[in-house]
Amino acid sequence: MESRNPVFGQKLFDRAREDLVGTGAMTLGGTVYRTFILLALMLGGAAYTWSRFESGASVYGMMIAGVVLALIAALVTIFVPKIAFITAPLYAIFEGLALGAVSAAFEIQYPGIVLNAVLITVGTLFAMLLLYVTRIVKVTPGLRTGIMMATFSIMLVYLFDFVLGFFGVNVPFIHESGLIGIGISLFVVVIASLNLLLDFDFIERGARGGAPKYMEWVGAFGLMVTLVWLYLEVLKLLSKLAKR
Repeated sequence: MESRNPVFGQKLFDRAREDLVGTGAMTLGGTVYRTFILLALMLGGAAYTWSRFESGASVYGMMIAGVVLALIAALVTIFVPKIAFITAPLYAIFEGLALGAVSAAFEIQYPGIVLNAVLITVGTLFAMLLLYVTRIVKVTPGLRTGIMMATFSIMLVYLFDFVLGFFGVNVPFIHESGLIGIGISLFVVVIASLNLLLDFDFIERGARGGAPKYMEWVGAFGLMVTLVWLYLEVLKLLSKLAKR
C-alpha cells in the first residue's frame, strides 16, 4: 500500500499485516468510535487549560509541556503502532492541553475567533468527507503524491522559520497580515484540508485490507493530527483577516 498521510507509510502497513493473526481486523466503525474517544479527550484537555486561563492562572508552562509530550506520544505512535491504544489517547490529552491555552490566547485578542475556527474546521471535515465518499474527488496516486509533496514543503518552511526564530529572524510573509501573508495561509489551509482525503483513504484501505485491530487507533490518531493542524491554520488565517 502506498504512502498517504505524513504519519503513515508502506512500512507501517507491512508491519501491521505481520501482526494480524489473532488480533482481529480493523473496521471503519471501530475507527470512527476511537476517533470520537480521542476527540473527547482532546476537548477535555482543552477545556481544562481554557478554564485555567480564564481564572487568571498562567498556562504557558502547561502549553509547552503539552506540545512536547504530544510530540513524544505522536512519535511513539508512529514507530510503535501496537501500543497506539495507549499513546493515541495520551497524544489527544496532551495536545488538548496545548490547544486550550493557544485558543484562549487567540480568543482574548480576537473575541469569537475560536468558535469560527471550530465551525470552519468541522465544516471542512464534513465537506471533504462528502467529496470522498461520493468519489467527486478520488485519491489517485498523482493526487496523493502532490498533497504529500506540498505538505512536506510546508513543514520544511515551518521548520526553517522555527530555527531562524532563535536568531530573531522570520521567513518573510508567512506571519504577516498582508495579501501575500493571507494568500499563504489560505494555501496552507487548503493543503491541510486535502490531507483529510489521505486520512479517509488510509482508513478505508486499512479496513478493506484487513489490517489488525490496533490500526483503528492509528487511523483515528492520524485523523486527529490533521484536524489539529487544520484548526491551527484556520486560527492563523482568521487572525490575519481580523488585523486588516
